[in-house]
Amino acid sequence: MSELLSAAREIARTRHLSYRTEQTYLRWIARYVRFSATRLGNWRHPSDLGEADVEAFLNHLANDRDVAASTQTQALSALLFLYTDVLDQPLGQMEDLTRVRKPPRLPTVLSRDEVAALLGELEGAYGLIGRLLYGAGLRLSGALRIRVKDLDFERRQITVRRGKGDKDRPTILPDVLVHPLRQHLADVHRLHRADLAAGFGDVRLPEAYDRKHPGAARAFGWQWVFPSPRRSVDPRSGKTHRHHLAPSTVQKAVAKAAKAAGIEKRATCHTLRHSFATHLLEGGTDIRTVQELLGHSRVQTTQIYTHVANLNGLGVPSPLDALPE
Repeated sequence: MSELLSAAREIARTRHLSYRTEQTYLRWIARYVRFSATRLGNWRHPSDLGEADVEAFLNHLANDRDVAASTQTQALSALLFLYTDVLDQPLGQMEDLTRVRKPPRLPTVLSRDEVAALLGELEGAYGLIGRLLYGAGLRLSGALRIRVKDLDFERRQITVRRGKGDKDRPTILPDVLVHPLRQHLADVHRLHRADLAAGFGDVRLPEAYDRKHPGAARAFGWQWVFPSPRRSVDPRSGKTHRHHLAPSTVQKAVAKAAKAAGIEKRATCHTLRHSFATHLLEGGTDIRTVQELLGHSRVQTTQIYTHVANLNGLGVPSPLDALPE
């Protein structure tokens, strides 16, 4: 199996998949191989398996493991990558595949007072990140991947690089964050100069940009806006870099802040993005504009927020309120 996973890893890097996606795909491929070995009674290379075996694995996830729709879709994507890109044996129709259906769910949205209370409990870099999640509608991954050059203070704009679907897009930079971000970047610049003095200071660049532009990896403009407090070894290149903050640390900080603020709803980093979209719609922003700010490819995805906004913003009186006392 090690040779198969090594080949898959090499192809993943050739396709410039993110490290997180690479690791996820490798785990699913290994899990599929182990499942097939148990099911068939002996180990067989995936090239000797086919649609029926992939169907059996995905149906097992749906029927026996009771996984969520997104989990099954993730496993399917990994196996499509395996057969199409690694083995060059594209899968045919899988007519007996049981697809887990994703039931419609309304997003959890915080009130403006709840957002203010939550953000009031976040300090330092976590406070800036939380305010960007709500104030610019960013995903957590998008906020953490902001580089210094992606902040345009004059135009009040943030460029989100390689977002969902590997697309770039602009979004708004809130006026109230201009001064705090400038102060924060002064601290980041001092940290970067200290790294350079210690013989470090280069950052991982996208694809082959560092070979095309020698020295860019040490330029301040390419540094992360929210760097990790510690340097670490890049698992791909083996070089020691200062990566951006880990998503889990921000998620824990937001969960702790929500608890301290006394918010009983399930308040996460993504809840702040949901609240951004809903509050814009309630304030009269056109849905197409909200779609662009969120980076949705289809307006139907954005329309889910109209249901939440309508419940809160239409002001329809309940018949209970009209009953005589």
